[in-house]
Amino acid sequence: MGPGGLALIRELIQVETLAQLGVALLLFVLGVEFSIGELQKVRRIALGGGSLQIALTVILSTAIALVAGWVDRFPEGIFLGAVLSLSSTAVVLRCLVDTGQAESVQGKVMLGILIVQDLALGLMLAVLPALDQPEAIAVAVGAALLKTALFAGGAIAVAVWVLPRCIRLVARTESDELFLLATIVLCMGIALLTEKLGLSIEMGAFVAGLMISEVEYADRALAAVEPLRDIFATLFFAAIGLLIDPRFLWNHWQPIAALVALVMVGKFAIVFVLVRAFNYSPRVAIAAGVGLAQIGEFSFVLASEGQKLGLVTRPVYLLVVGTTAATLMIAPFLLRGLNSGFAFLNRWPAIADWLDRADIPLDDRVEQIANHVIVCGYGRVGQNLVSLLQGKGYQVVAIERAESKAQLLRERGIPYVYGNCANAPVLKAAGIERARSMVVTTTDTLDNRLCVQKAIALVPNLDIVGPAPATARSMCCTAWGPKKWCTQNLKAVWSCPPTCCCGWGKAVRRCNRKLPPSAGVATPSFAPMWPVRCHCQRATAAPPEVPEPQPQT
Repeated sequence: MGPGGLALIRELIQVETLAQLGVALLLFVLGVEFSIGELQKVRRIALGGGSLQIALTVILSTAIALVAGWVDRFPEGIFLGAVLSLSSTAVVLRCLVDTGQAESVQGKVMLGILIVQDLALGLMLAVLPALDQPEAIAVAVGAALLKTALFAGGAIAVAVWVLPRCIRLVARTESDELFLLATIVLCMGIALLTEKLGLSIEMGAFVAGLMISEVEYADRALAAVEPLRDIFATLFFAAIGLLIDPRFLWNHWQPIAALVALVMVGKFAIVFVLVRAFNYSPRVAIAAGVGLAQIGEFSFVLASEGQKLGLVTRPVYLLVVGTTAATLMIAPFLLRGLNSGFAFLNRWPAIADWLDRADIPLDDRVEQIANHVIVCGYGRVGQNLVSLLQGKGYQVVAIERAESKAQLLRERGIPYVYGNCANAPVLKAAGIERARSMVVTTTDTLDNRLCVQKAIALVPNLDIVGPAPATARSMCCTAWGPKKWCTQNLKAVWSCPPTCCCGWGKAVRRCNRKLPPSAGVATPSFAPMWPVRCHCQRATAAPPEVPEPQPQT
């Protein structure tokens, strides 16, 4: 902490450069882990919500700054609003990864909005010099949009026709060092290109990660870069501490405290309202609001440019830097405490139901279906399972929260409920009180556990098949009761139909003979992950004892 680390570090430019490298690697790894398909799931809230969040923050900040007398001119108010509208991608992403929320709904919502904010940085930097010349703003925005479009088109072309061949050539050398060097060159090369185009380095690194995520060597690139990411990302957080002057904070703690409270409360309110407007539950809206209620590292770049252009005075610049540093220090504690806070609120059923309440697009046919099977998740496993059950004449209702999968359900004429299966209102909309059984095929461990817990609370005697970690399978089976089934994983859909059909009056051997060759297992010798004993009184034949599968050499 302190300017230059208590005056022990004098070459701050080198430290800032290494910190930027760490953030770039952090965003590159994120791009590798998140495919383009994953981002399309949150494109509505990302494009619509992210753009509205920036616009509303700029408008409200400008009005408050002019009324409070913090700025004298309208362009200065717009500049201040632009600085406050950005959030820290590095801080939010790191906290989401550490708390295991990167794959959650709120994690993807925050990521989508942050990506739009990073893209908006290029427009902001292009518009800053033209704030005093309104007639030049349209030209500056048009030029920035043109650069962004050209970069996006070039990135798509390289990702489709050039990158796979280059990566394949490097992989043929079977040299880990050369592969690591090629990955770093790709990441930093595209990042530097985006900086030259007036966009952010971090945005270029993220696009590089997305490009490599679509080739077959994505996992190898991820394993090669992750150690370097952790080392250099640490320097980013250290660099933030180097910018904090304790004496300035102490001498101006009152205005900084007021600004911190105003920024965090205001941004939380804006994000909460926007996320709820896009039909997400209050739980997701609260998490997104808390996660984005701070000022990002790009604000330092904007503040520096604004000071050079004379848009802000030196005292206002120092206040912005102090406020940004303070919010960045507070944000990790708030993000890490989200799970504990929700666990505390879940003690009251009324509050827990409100947290999971969402506007659920409902298929009209669902209300007329009874004695059906609820399939949570319509991925590869869910699709095969639904086909098998419908082929045997069972009525099925699917629960899916991905719009692409929901569109597939509509095209195939399958009744469905759009939403997260971990939410009690979604389960009720799927008719869980009228259902005969439920199968959980989603891959999110937290959602799986919450889904089963909510289902048992609503219908204690419901037959449930769901995945459970190998280390907790016996505990889960005991806790879920005699009609609750566990499988270690559901990578193959055929881990569950024999168990389900056993509870519906079908023998396991009979089900196995119906499995198609594409199931990936030999029939009729299929066995579950471990022996499952049928306790259901509806079964006409008890399942045979199945031994544990032996490891194959």
